[in-house]
Amino acid sequence: MRVLIAGATGAIGRPLTAQLLKHGHRVIALTRSPEKARTLAPDIELAVADVFDAEAVKAAVVHAQPEAVIEQLTSLPRTYTSESMRAAAALNERIRKEGGANLLVAARAAGVRRYLRQSVACFALPGAGLADEDTPLAFDASPRVAAEARTLTEIEQRLFDAPDLEGIVLRYGFFYGPGTWFAPDGDVAQQVRQQQFPVVGDGGGVTSWLHIEDAASGTVAALERGTPGVYVITDDSPLPVRVWLEAYARWLGAPPPPRVSIEDALGTAGADAVFYGTQMRGASNARAKRDLGFRPRPLEWLTATAAAQLEGGPADT
Repeated sequence: MRVLIAGATGAIGRPLTAQLLKHGHRVIALTRSPEKARTLAPDIELAVADVFDAEAVKAAVVHAQPEAVIEQLTSLPRTYTSESMRAAAALNERIRKEGGANLLVAARAAGVRRYLRQSVACFALPGAGLADEDTPLAFDASPRVAAEARTLTEIEQRLFDAPDLEGIVLRYGFFYGPGTWFAPDGDVAQQVRQQQFPVVGDGGGVTSWLHIEDAASGTVAALERGTPGVYVITDDSPLPVRVWLEAYARWLGAPPPPRVSIEDALGTAGADAVFYGTQMRGASNARAKRDLGFRPRPLEWLTATAAAQLEGGPADT
């Protein structure tokens, strides 16, 4: 299958292109310039266009004639702090809304049959148990989380409103592995070593994880076997922050993470940090495992000791 990827040079784009090639697909990378794609494999075709230039994107995609498009458009900072995420928010929203809209129009003009796009699993409405594909998003959460929930709903629905496309939304867990914030040389790892990444309140927010290579394999499975709709692509270890962060620190050889009150977190990091630390809901990958044969690896830093702390299960916080 001829597959065009927007975001091929990003953290997920690199393993995704490698796995697509391994599965025998022809890969086309949409890129602003050939120079930006120099690190890609030589057998990857290039479609050169700025995603904010609608006519250029349309011309490039029509010329490439892909059978499927995988949209992985984001603009996230190298550091994971409240300040850097706020600074990146406007461009990240624009690239997903405007750039994604241009790509979707171009795909339809090119006669693309199947269209996959990236989404996020961590913005489900807080509640008991694990969220699934039908769980509403958290529109009444902290300001940035609520804004993210609205943006994701808009871009997901935009895809499903295109009747001529087989639209598939992939709600990924938090990426870890090479090139991510949570890699041993990543920004969060450095913060944990310096005791700058605390447990907020009771640490009951549940994080769903996903190794970057499993994100790629889940995407390939959805491309080849998925049906239109939403798939949650996460691993089997949704964990409360108080559990995974302590285990992560031990894995890094770092001191135990400090603890801060909700009040102190509101004053320093803001309401978003409180949502992630105390309210975030884990997600279930049951549909992806059942329908796609998705088999994610165990979380790298989850030890038997950490697993035992879960008692009644990862969502019992």
